Amino acid sequence: MVINDKAFSASDIPAKPGVYIYRDRFGKVIYIGKAVNLRKRMSHYFQTSQKTMADPKLRSLINSINTWEYRVVKTESEALLLESRLIKEYAPYYNILMRDDKRYFLIKININEKYPKLHLARFRKNDGAKYYGPFPRGGVLRHTIEFLSSYFKLRMCNSSIPTLEDRKYCMEARIKKCSEPCADKISEEDYREKVNKLIKLFDGHIKDIVSELNIDMTKLATRMQFEKAAVRRDMIENITNIFGEKGRNFRFASLNKFSGDDSVNDLQKNLGLKNKPNIIEAFDISNLSDQIAVASMVCFENGYSAKKKYRRFKIKTVDGINDFAMMQEVISRHYKRLYDEKGTFPSLLMVDGGKGQLSSALKALVDLKIPSFPVIGLAKKNEEIFLPGRSEPIILNKNSLALKLLQSIRDEAHRFAISYNRELHLKKINESILDDIPGIGFERKKAILCAFNSIGELRNSTPEQIVKRVNNIGFILAESILTYLNKE
Repeated sequence: MVINDKAFSASDIPAKPGVYIYRDRFGKVIYIGKAVNLRKRMSHYFQTSQKTMADPKLRSLINSINTWEYRVVKTESEALLLESRLIKEYAPYYNILMRDDKRYFLIKININEKYPKLHLARFRKNDGAKYYGPFPRGGVLRHTIEFLSSYFKLRMCNSSIPTLEDRKYCMEARIKKCSEPCADKISEEDYREKVNKLIKLFDGHIKDIVSELNIDMTKLATRMQFEKAAVRRDMIENITNIFGEKGRNFRFASLNKFSGDDSVNDLQKNLGLKNKPNIIEAFDISNLSDQIAVASMVCFENGYSAKKKYRRFKIKTVDGINDFAMMQEVISRHYKRLYDEKGTFPSLLMVDGGKGQLSSALKALVDLKIPSFPVIGLAKKNEEIFLPGRSEPIILNKNSLALKLLQSIRDEAHRFAISYNRELHLKKINESILDDIPGIGFERKKAILCAFNSIGELRNSTPEQIVKRVNNIGFILAESILTYLNKE
């Protein structure tokens, strides 16, 4: 977003983390800064008193600002990364460069080793290893990597191929934090399977480990082992924040030279749209567990987010994980309501996904018999754009304004959906369906949670199994529990 400084208004700036860029009258970047709150930080430069009372360097900067722009990001950490990348790319005159040229940690795992282990690195090398990151919060990352190494029982020794000599001095083996491949206590295939599970986690597939840690946390809490439960709670938060929502590293960050209107025009041209897509609505589905599924709808007007028009949905009619059916449900619910309220339909609808999600959206709209408007699907893997009636997708230049706009909208829909899912997930951790069953108090609930790994396991059991495994519960109450659970 680019605006002349004379038109500056704090209300135009989001109170979000991000990076702001100032240019002089020749369009040259003269300063780049980061902010936890863009509105508060940028307003500081445009106060009347600053032009006369600030120190000479700041006054010189302020008097040189001709246009300004900003980039909203998801977290303070992302703002720090993006600021660093852009400063190194553009070397603005008024910036004080980082004196130690600080580089953030990467996670490195050399899959070519016989028994791979986790490393922290500051540089990517062309050595065949997998790298993830960078991650700004080094302390949190280090603690999380130590926990994951222990959780998956990967080796932590420094030898590339551990031997029995290494085992003599191995503390992790003594306290059972290592699977001890050096002593042949695990096969190479089984060890490799652990590594592959960890790689899946780094790729963003966190559902299984989050579910396992939630179960562990609940069991530890019911046994009054609160410190160990707190470790699991902290790790759930760390893993979700670091890996759950694929972090952006801004390795190839650059600044747009055009406004949001240019992006919209470029999108219209590339998609061959009859009308300018001034209002774009986008939907995304989020499943962090089998029990919680939600969707989001974000709206962009003239190339910029219109947060007051965002909507979020709990999935109501779909059992299990079925993204296609979920997409059809939320599209149907949203546009039926919009039609009933005589609202304004978008110039373009985008769904996160490929042909399947696009077909589900189209079916919902056709069933509603509402006025037609353009619909597309954006598949993340290769950034393919699917259109109705067209067998082959459109693939835009990765630097095109149209693609950058669609990516921004897709990422915002994803952020909004996953934040809602996490909100509900954390709320559910503190609740239990057992609280709603007559005759189940705190002690009985605690005993049930200790005896069964999950509500799903409890639901699939028999009255006899419940009576056998849980003290203080008779056959009639066991039947009542199963009757209640299986009606849900």
